[in-house]
Amino acid sequence: MQTHLATTPFGRRSMSLGMLAAQMATKEVASDARVHKWQVFRDIKEARNAIGATDRGLAILDALLSFHPETELCGDGQLVVWPSNEQLIARANGMSPATLRRHLANLVECGLIIRRDSPNGKRFARKGQGGAVEQAYGFDLSPLIARSAEFQQLAEQTKADRRALRLAKERLTLIRRDIVKMIETGIEENVPGNWGRVQLNYQEVVSRLPRTAPMPVLEQITIELDELWREIRDTLEMFINSQNLNANESHNERHIQNSKPDSILESEYSSRKKDEASTSVEPNDNVHSLPQRDLPLGIVLDACPNIGWLAKGGRIGSWRDFVAAAETVRPMLGVSPSAWEEACSVMGARDAAVTLAAIYQRQEQISSPGGYLRSLTDRARLAQFSTWPMIMALLRAKLEEKRQPREGEGSAGDAEHTAHSSSEYRFHGRLEASAALQPIAKKNGRS
Repeated sequence: MQTHLATTPFGRRSMSLGMLAAQMATKEVASDARVHKWQVFRDIKEARNAIGATDRGLAILDALLSFHPETELCGDGQLVVWPSNEQLIARANGMSPATLRRHLANLVECGLIIRRDSPNGKRFARKGQGGAVEQAYGFDLSPLIARSAEFQQLAEQTKADRRALRLAKERLTLIRRDIVKMIETGIEENVPGNWGRVQLNYQEVVSRLPRTAPMPVLEQITIELDELWREIRDTLEMFINSQNLNANESHNERHIQNSKPDSILESEYSSRKKDEASTSVEPNDNVHSLPQRDLPLGIVLDACPNIGWLAKGGRIGSWRDFVAAAETVRPMLGVSPSAWEEACSVMGARDAAVTLAAIYQRQEQISSPGGYLRSLTDRARLAQFSTWPMIMALLRAKLEEKRQPREGEGSAGDAEHTAHSSSEYRFHGRLEASAALQPIAKKNGRS
């Protein structure tokens, strides 16, 4: 039977009110209280951040529990263990004595163990008759019983907080993905809206998201992005309702392609006069007679091959790559950021990039690319500009250059050349530019 419980540490170690509070808590433990020591240890590991315990400290606590012979900790049992530093180091997977002392102090400060120091600071047990321990000096595990309910509650709260944090991160990830792809859809589908402003708002909110964000920051960022998400969704839904688009995307696309096989562009191209061929990129005023679908990327690249030299990796494989290459061209042409942003806002990023690529293709003929882009932007604002005639003018100039060596071959060759050209343009919505605009001489069997 223990005759006295030391309340102060040995040597130069100071006493604190926290240590005294931990000792007071052990006095309230009922004699019939029983807890599973490894279950309490699992709760402590789960809630170690809330408790303030270190990873190395938990390794030492694991070793201390292994010195207790019973699986259960009983309120009326012997709860003091007295291993030496060498034994603790061996069971704690090896650590320096200084590290051991530092993390033992951490366990004491967290109130997980209590020091029961002997008069000389040694750890040992004095046994009486029959081998029963009368007095033990070492580390008291009584706080594990006294605070077992607290540890369980902290562990459950930690699990709930971790789950809430995981769900918040998942929701934030989904909202960010939706916003980015809806913005891309709005730009690619030419949906009216200030998409440049929307992108800036999104970047401003996301830039305030730290690498490791606490729950309050995640909730605030999610609320702001959710408002932006609703704004973008409402804009897209209003456009869909106004256009009465078919929900079947593939069916809608086939309907657009096959409804008018003989487009105005074909008849205009087949009936054009020879003197209409020009190297100018000046757009046609008759915008409403042009096809309403977007220009295929292949035709744009065939009409404006120079922009491909500035693409990342030397290849443009998507509209996103094309817009990125146009942004690289902008400072080379001396176009101001404000003129570019205004063009993107009015035309959309895709049409603005096509316009800039056409200007770059004929930059030697344009004295002020920035002023010319602003002029086209003003015309686009009044629905008096489309990229179709600009690209078609470049293609006509390119075809005329290829036809010049054949002008002396007779009318039959010219007629056959015109027939092949008209056939190619009939399917420009479905063919790549390399197939639609390959040299006519190869089709005629001439080298």
